[in-house]
Formats: sequence, structure tokens, C-alpha cells
Amino acid sequence: MRRRLATLANARLPRDLHPVAWWLWALGLATAASFTTNPYLLLLLIGVACLAVAARRSAQPWADSFRIYLWLGVAIVAIRVLFRILLGGGDGGRVLLHLPSIPLPHWTLGLRLLGPVTQESLLAGLYDGLRLAAIVICVGSANALANPKRLLRSVPPALYEIGSALVVAVTVLPQLADSVRRVRAAQLLRGGETGRVRGLRRLMVPVLEDSLERSLALAAGMDTRGYGRTAGATARERRTTGGLMLLGLGAVCAGVYGGLDQTTPAWLGRPMLVLGVLVSAVAIRQAGRRVVRTRYRPDRWRWPELVVAASGVAVGAAGWWISQHQLQVAYPSLTVAPTLSALALLAIAAAVVGALCSPRPLGGSA
Repeated sequence: MRRRLATLANARLPRDLHPVAWWLWALGLATAASFTTNPYLLLLLIGVACLAVAARRSAQPWADSFRIYLWLGVAIVAIRVLFRILLGGGDGGRVLLHLPSIPLPHWTLGLRLLGPVTQESLLAGLYDGLRLAAIVICVGSANALANPKRLLRSVPPALYEIGSALVVAVTVLPQLADSVRRVRAAQLLRGGETGRVRGLRRLMVPVLEDSLERSLALAAGMDTRGYGRTAGATARERRTTGGLMLLGLGAVCAGVYGGLDQTTPAWLGRPMLVLGVLVSAVAIRQAGRRVVRTRYRPDRWRWPELVVAASGVAVGAAGWWISQHQLQVAYPSLTVAPTLSALALLAIAAAVVGALCSPRPLGGSA
């Protein structure tokens, strides 16, 4: 009993949480955001992501990239509302601003520039932009909390080459944030032009060059260490693995098509999708046997990882259920104030509790 209690207590010691747990948590929040246009629920999801990053981010360079995702979310909302105004503010509803209408040629399928701006059209643009911004910010929280290099070690062996490319792509934005900090500090020491236009030009060129060089250095380092190196395989094994992969991919495509098209037979939907996933899993496992690699101190899943991942899955499932059974909460009308249900508040609480159950990172800011 004492040993078990000591194990549970040691799991809460300062350490880096498993990166897959953070990604499952963030993808659960992003899934819930994709199933709703309720601004209150979307703002709560964004707030949870910001709270998790503020409480559990580390001192590593990728933790500073979250502010870039926040500004990107603000830009998405502003551009979405601006396009609503430029491409016609709507015909029906409460008019807030009268702008001259500029007709376009007939081949634009009824589009026009400007026109009267209605309250409903602005709210529709705001809700849609806020949903996309929430998805981007939730994914950005995973990028700021999870260690991308440790994430590469958790990729299945068969997907190691794809995982290496994804890790390089994911680390570009964190490396960009770190490069901005270092280049700005170097320029302050050197002095020189400080104007907005000229200062931005002096900043962007070395920042882009430095971030690209560091990402390429990461790729070269992984290649030197033999990431994704495969062992020999017979022609029969390669044909079997390739055939299973193609069969699974075809079954997944057929299952997705059957689920989107209601006129197709019932067996072409979920059963075919499940069959495709199972066949693809067998093919990935078969292909993974050809990848030769070793692991030094592999990451272990403990109870904080399970709680964080389970909370993300629960939030995503709750968002899907609300979109199917509580339409007024998931997709509020543009003429009345949005509302929240008890299930939505419980989902937000589960996301907060799951994030705070994670241990503090080593050398973190919290």
C-alpha cells in the first residue's frame, strides 16, 4: 500500500508530461470547438487553453510560440468579419450601417461588394471566425505544451519518416518565436534603425533565415542518427504490406463516403470505416517490423497522462453530443442571446481539471 501511494505521489513530481497526452487533450478541445458556433462556449475553450499554457508551460523555446497562435486567432476573427462586410453585409435583419452596393458581373454567382451591413451578418462572421480561431488556439496550446522531440519518439515505427517530417514542420513556428527573441535582443545591443518599416525589415530577414536553418539542422541531425532507417525485407513482405495499406485506405475512403452520403447502403458507412481502420492498423504494425531503432528511456504513461488524455476525449465527446441533441446550445440563433447547458459547463470543468492534474514541468514558468 505504501509503495502504491509513493508511486502515485511520484507521478506528480515536476516532470514533462507525455506529449501524446497533451495532444489528445488539445485535439479534444479543438473537436468540441468544431461542433459549435456558441461564442460563450468557444471563449471558454480558448480560456481553458490559455490557462493550461500559463500554468503548465515549460521554459523551452516552443512554449513561447503560443502568443503567435493567439494573434493568429485574432487575425482570423477580424478577417472573417471584414470579408462579411466587403462581400455584402446581408439582405435581411437589423441594418447597422448603410454602405453603397457595388454590383459584380453575373459570373460571380450573385456576389456583390459592400451594401447594407446587418447585425445578423456580422454575428455570423464573428461566430464562424471565433470557431476557427478556437481550433487554431487549441492546437497551438498542444504545440506549446508538448515537447516535439519527445513526440517523435512516440510515433509508430512504420510512420517514423512521416513523423520526422511532421516534427520538423511543427518546430518551425516555435523556432520562429525563439529566433524573434534572440534577433531582437541582438539588434537592441547593436542599435541602429528603430522605425517600424525599416525595423521590421531588419528583423524578419534574419529571423526567417535563422528559423529555417535550425529546422534543417534538426532534420540533418535526425538523419545522421538513423531516424526511420529500415531493415531488409523480402519482396513478398513488401507486397503484403503495400496491399494491406492500399486495402485499408480504400476501405476508409469508402466508409467516409458512405457516412456522408445517406443514400448508400448501411454496410458502406461505419462497418467499412471500422474495417479500413483495422486493416490499416495491421499494415502499420507489419511495416513497423522493418524499422530498426532503439529507445533510450522511453516515456511511460502514468495516471496524470491518463487523466489529461481522458479529459480531452470527454470534452470532444461532449461537444459532439451537444451538437446532436442540444442544437440551440451548439448553434445559437443570430437573433437571441446564446445560452449554455449544464453539460457544456461540465465539459469545460473536465478540461480544466484534466489540465491541472498534470505535473509541473521541469524548469517551467509555473
